[in-house]
Order: sequence, then C-alpha cells, then structure tokens
Amino acid sequence: MIHTLILSDSPVGPLTLQADAKGLCRLDFGQRSNQQSPEHPVLRAAAQQLREYFSGQIKRFDLPLAPVGTAFQEQVWNQLLEIPWGQTRSYGEIAAALGKPGASRAVGLANNRNPLPIIIPCHRVIGSSGELTGYGGGLTHKIRLLELEQIAVQPAELLERARVIRS
Repeated sequence: MIHTLILSDSPVGPLTLQADAKGLCRLDFGQRSNQQSPEHPVLRAAAQQLREYFSGQIKRFDLPLAPVGTAFQEQVWNQLLEIPWGQTRSYGEIAAALGKPGASRAVGLANNRNPLPIIIPCHRVIGSSGELTGYGGGLTHKIRLLELEQIAVQPAELLERARVIRS
C-alpha cells in the first residue's frame, strides 16, 4: 500500500511524498494527490527532514529509502547519495565512479528517472563543463536547490546557463 503526504510549504512549491512498507519511495514536485496519510511515520520524518534541509539545519537525509529502478539506476542513485551537500559532480564523474567511464549518457538517463529528487540529490549533477542540464523538477527548481546549498556558482551565472541551455 502506498501512503501519501503533501508538503505544501517548501521553497520549491508543493511536494508530494509517497512511502510504502519499505520506506520513502517517491517525491514529486507539485501536488499529485488529494488523499493523504499524515500519520505514516516515514512520511512524517521525511517532511520534517525536508523542512530542516530547506532551513539549512541538516545537510543529509536519514530516512529508509525504497526507490524502484533497474540495477544500473540503483547504482547511479547510490552514487548520487555520496555527493556531499554543497558540491557537484558531472555525469562523467558518476560514470567513472561506477567503473563505466563511457556511460555518462546512461547516467543522465538514470538521473532523470530518480524517483526521490532532493533526497537522492540529482540536482547536484551538472554537465562536464559546468553547465546546467535538465532537471525533472525544472531548471528553476534546480537553481533554487543549488542556491540553498550555496554551490560555488553565482546565481546570475546559473540563470545565464539555464537560458543558454533552453535556447
């Protein structure tokens, strides 16, 4: 059974959290349901930790995670969990860390399928020359998350990079 909780007051807008018996399995930008299970312990913990993350009180989440994907996707998502707060990695660096240096495109596809953005920090992955690339929640949200983590790129540069990518 899937349980749902809407976190309506995040700096990136409403977030829909879902958990099953194993743990947190999905986070979506926007409100994706009207049915909620606010008493589910994993959802309560996730909502609290997200509030703490957004306010700068925590830099890493401590939740039971239950994302569903292929073996390769799960390997990529585990690598994303190793990227420290306030730092970025390129798709190529993730591929190399997996022992598959030619798989940066496959890493990008796995990154795009991440069912737990923010928690599994796919926003910390950028192109090899530092450019911003797509983000499931939209580049505006990616920029906001990078700003929250004080990534060492000026917001004006991030916005210009986003404009270049869109054109």
